[in-house]
Amino acid sequence: MTSFIDIHPHIIADDDDRYPRSPLFGVQSDWSRERPVTIDGLIAAMDEAGVAKAAIVQSSTCYGYDNSYLVDSIARYPNRVTAVGSVDVLQPDAPETIHHWMGKGVTGLRLFTGGSTAAFDSSSLDDPRSFATWELCGEAGLSMSLQTDPSGLAQVAGLAKRFPKVRIILDHLGRPDVTDGPPYKNASSLFGLAPFENIFLKVTPRIFADSRRGQATPDTLFPRLVEVFGSNRMAWGSNFPASEGALHANLEKAKSSLQALSAEDQAWIFGKTAQTLYPKLAD
Repeated sequence: MTSFIDIHPHIIADDDDRYPRSPLFGVQSDWSRERPVTIDGLIAAMDEAGVAKAAIVQSSTCYGYDNSYLVDSIARYPNRVTAVGSVDVLQPDAPETIHHWMGKGVTGLRLFTGGSTAAFDSSSLDDPRSFATWELCGEAGLSMSLQTDPSGLAQVAGLAKRFPKVRIILDHLGRPDVTDGPPYKNASSLFGLAPFENIFLKVTPRIFADSRRGQATPDTLFPRLVEVFGSNRMAWGSNFPASEGALHANLEKAKSSLQALSAEDQAWIFGKTAQTLYPKLAD
């Protein structure tokens, strides 16, 4: 029986005084303002959907580098969730800051180079000032999620080669263009990352939607991804509530999109890979 683990939900506090907004790029995201979900709301949604555990990702477009609500929340549900925090890795004290948050339960990090509130800028991905953080991730076993687009994938390859001990997770698969359909030549920069065994793919509502656009279909795209990368390097993330809709509906769409895969491949994508990336979530 598949155990469902979500590696990309978000949470927003209902107490602005205790947890003030401080979004990256100075602009709060629409979703965090219009449909916020607290930790209690997330746990309730997980229970409704049948999601056993989750790695909650810092809401960068609401709280920036202040992971306070995130770590306070995981402390309340230590057997259900862990934290993927965010730190300004270009600052000289980044390693000290990471150790601080690790002491409060953070077991993964995320670099946010753009998205809903700002254009992507991949220049910071391989800035040498960040290398101390990458070294620390390798030593401490912290997985690193990267929010980038195809413009940053060459740098991702360079980081994977330079820091082979760090498990690198591509949010939304790096937002590839898959609309040309099989053999998906437009996504060649993504498939070119396959030789780097420390690169993992996060499959989310964004790619599930893209798999139904143009000439793409779920039944051709996801088997191709498994063929090239292996299901043990792919994991599901809901992006709830940033992606619209209930968590249970989100999961049902994911199941439908991956139905062409074997039960074993689905078990990896929906749970087992997550436990590799975040051992805290292992049974």
